[in-house]
Amino acid sequence: MSTVTAPELDERTRIVVTGLGVKSPAGLDVDTMWATLLAGTSATAEITGFDASDHPVKYACEVRDFEPADYLGTKGARRADRVAQLGVSAAMDAWRDAGEPSLDPARVGVVAGTGIGGLATLESQVALAIEKGMERVSPFLVPQMMPNATAALVSLEYGFTGPNLCVATACAAGAHAIGEAARLVRTGAADAVVAGGTEASITPTALAAFWRMGALSGFADPPRASRPFDEARDGFVMGEGAAFVVLETLDHARGRGARVLGEILGYALTGDAHHITAPAPGGAGAVAAMEQALADAGLAPAEIMHVNAHGTSTPLNDAAESAAVAKVFGDFGVPITSVKGVTGHLVGAAGAVEAVAALLSASAGLIPPTANHERTDPELAVDVVAGSPRKAGPGPVLSNSFGFGGHNATLILGPPPPT
Repeated sequence: MSTVTAPELDERTRIVVTGLGVKSPAGLDVDTMWATLLAGTSATAEITGFDASDHPVKYACEVRDFEPADYLGTKGARRADRVAQLGVSAAMDAWRDAGEPSLDPARVGVVAGTGIGGLATLESQVALAIEKGMERVSPFLVPQMMPNATAALVSLEYGFTGPNLCVATACAAGAHAIGEAARLVRTGAADAVVAGGTEASITPTALAAFWRMGALSGFADPPRASRPFDEARDGFVMGEGAAFVVLETLDHARGRGARVLGEILGYALTGDAHHITAPAPGGAGAVAAMEQALADAGLAPAEIMHVNAHGTSTPLNDAAESAAVAKVFGDFGVPITSVKGVTGHLVGAAGAVEAVAALLSASAGLIPPTANHERTDPELAVDVVAGSPRKAGPGPVLSNSFGFGGHNATLILGPPPPT
C-alpha cells in the first residue's frame, strides 16, 4: 500500500484527545495502568466478586479497590449496575483530565460502547424472581440492565444534550465508540465528545457461557493463563473495566488552551460475514479494516510503530489476526503486542482501554510487552514484543479490536501534533 496524499485528506479536520480516564484490572488511573502494562504484571487472580468455589471458572481479571460511591454518591451507585459504575467513573475522570471545560452542553456528545450491559443486575434479579416471586423484582431493573445506561448517565451527570449513542458490537464496541465519536467531531455535530467502553461481565452465568463454548483458558496457574500468541495459549481470561477519552478538533482544543495528549489519525470498521463467533480464516475482515484505517490516516504500513493486537489468547483469534497482520505489513514487518496478557479480555471495554494504551505508547515511544508470552507459536509469522518494553518511536500505533459476529474495528493513534 502506498501513502495516501490526496489534498482532501491533508486538509481534513484533525481530531485530538484532551482527556483520559480508566478503571482497569491493571489500575484505577492512567499512570498506574501504564506502569503495570510496561511491567507486564498479570492481573489474573482468584475471583472475589462472587463465591466461585463450585463454579468451573475460578479466576478472572477484576477491577480491585474501586469505590463507585466516590463518583456517583451512595444512592447513585446503588441504582447503577457495575458496568455503569465503571463506565461513568472513567468518563468523569476523562472529563476532569480535559480540564472540565465550560462548553455549550448542546455541543457535547457521549458515545459509550459495551458488549452486554447490566448483566450482574439481570442475573441477580432473575434469581430473585424465581426464588421469591415476580413482585420482588426491582423497579430499577430496566435502567440498570439496559446497555445504553452508561451513555445516559454520563449525559445526566453533566447535562450534555449533544449526540448521545450506545454502541454494542461485542468486543469491538469500545473501539467503535471512539471511532464514531471522532466522526461526530469531524463532521461538526459536536465540539467535544466523551467516548469509550465499559464492561462488567465477571458473573456466574457469563463465565459459564464462555466456558461452555470453549473460549476461556483452563491454564492451571492463573497469573500465567492469558498468553497471547504463545504456543501454549488455550483461551482468554475474562476481565472487566472501562476507559473513556475526550475528543475535540485540534483547533478547538488549542483555542481553549487544552493539553493535547494525542491524535486520532485513522479509523475503519468492517464485517466478516463469516460466522457468529469464529473469525474469518486468514483474517479477511481484519485485513480490510487495517488497510482502510491506514488509508484514512494517510499512512503506509512502514510508518506504523507497532500493532496493538486484539490478541485474545485463543487459538483461532491469534492465528487469524497474525495472518492478517502479515498480509497487511508484508515485508515491512511490524512489532506486535497484546495487553490482554495483563488485563485479560475486557469485552466491550477492551478496545477503549487498549486505545488509551496505544495512545500512551505512541507518545512515549515504548511498546509494552505481551505478558506471559514465552515462545511464539511457530505457525504464527509475527514479531511479538515480550519480556520487557521495546523502544520504538514515538510514532503512530495501529490498534485492532474484533468482536463476535464478525465486527472489526481498527484505530490508528498518534502522539500530540507539534505546537
